Amino acid sequence: MTTTSSRADSGFAYSRPFFENLVDSALAHAKKLGATDAGAEASEGCGLSVSVRKGELENVERNRDKSLGVTVYVGHRRGNASTSDFSEAAIAQTVQAAYDIARFTAEDPVSGLPDEADIAKERPDLDLFHPWDVTSEQAAQLALECEAAALSTDKRITNSEGAGVSAQQSHFFSAHTRGFRGGYASSRHSISVAPIAGKGDDMQRDAWYSSMRSADELASPVAVGRYAAERALSRLKSRKIKTTECPVLFESPLAAGLLGGLVQATSGGALYRKSSFLLDSLGKKVLPKHIDVVEDPHLLRGKGSSPFDDEGVVTRKRKVVDGGRLEGYFLSTYSARKLGMKTTGNAGGSHNLTLTSRLTKKGDDLGAMLEKLGTGLLVIELMGQGVNYVTGDYSRGASGFWVEKGRIAFPVQEITIAGNLKQMLLGIEAVGADAYNYGAKTTGSLLINRMKVAGS
Repeated sequence: MTTTSSRADSGFAYSRPFFENLVDSALAHAKKLGATDAGAEASEGCGLSVSVRKGELENVERNRDKSLGVTVYVGHRRGNASTSDFSEAAIAQTVQAAYDIARFTAEDPVSGLPDEADIAKERPDLDLFHPWDVTSEQAAQLALECEAAALSTDKRITNSEGAGVSAQQSHFFSAHTRGFRGGYASSRHSISVAPIAGKGDDMQRDAWYSSMRSADELASPVAVGRYAAERALSRLKSRKIKTTECPVLFESPLAAGLLGGLVQATSGGALYRKSSFLLDSLGKKVLPKHIDVVEDPHLLRGKGSSPFDDEGVVTRKRKVVDGGRLEGYFLSTYSARKLGMKTTGNAGGSHNLTLTSRLTKKGDDLGAMLEKLGTGLLVIELMGQGVNYVTGDYSRGASGFWVEKGRIAFPVQEITIAGNLKQMLLGIEAVGADAYNYGAKTTGSLLINRMKVAGS
């Protein structure tokens, strides 16, 4: 797998200077209409997605999209409009639409662009753009290799939901009247497969994938295929268990979801609407004292990396949780003003969060974590959206493995795990050294001291 040179216009229909002119034209028109402030962003994305199933090419899809979004402020009134037409007439109509919406929108005293002091002045190159010059034929061959590796792992792999390869890239330029100007190109590529094991009443499906900024860093198609097959095979002969209370170990890809729950509950929107189970938690214990959470927006090639947030506000490395204590919320300019606080540069979400434990040792792989679990449940799949962020109540369908005395005893399915997210976070007893990056979040497997498991 090879990447092409990192030219900012590689594979794109529009250049950075074109986008700059487009945005400047929109801002000038907004000012001409009488806008107090205005912001605009021009963006373009393109890519290739190929899927195969049972050795046959199933789908080849090329995507290309473009957009100009305009936000206009008339005092503390805000209007927003967008278009995919880059003609002068369309730009004027879009700005006019945003201006008209702003004029007739109710006034909001905290609405407005970020303060100039918060604007990103420096723009470090975070190495986010690695276009993949892959043809549809080459992508199909990689997907076929991946699926073939899964199917040939064991004769009990009887079917496949298919394999896919995706190569995506985008770029944007954004500016607003408080002095911000910036933009960059980025890429994201992936390879995935979903094999099926067994037959008749005992069929199990699992999936695996690899996703990276640069195709050079993707796992090999064979490795992805074999691992997905091994996961599906391990779930054969699953059974139900009786309802119980026990410790629960979340496999590392799922553990990132618990970290996501913490982010959701400490985000400005949930806090100022008072729809969070962690209201007024700043400076208080939200995790055990052995746990830290760091946000680092400037990791090279990081999936959540950015030199500035969606408003052009500077992003900085910080400790979100230090020794279990919450040191910072996730705030945009608007939510910060609603709370009487300062923006944290999180308009658009969190940036490269890593959860670690001061108790984790180098050898704490999944096997070591199972020993810490003792007798309880290892969860490898969750279903449903059963999380109430107002109360913290947590209830989701699950499957995984019953563990006895630190050893996997048998696979389990058709169970529900339940608890309260606030207590679950406080009940994290151990974090594995098996760190896994899921999007913009990285954590090892997480051992929760106690949860309800509903079975037969």
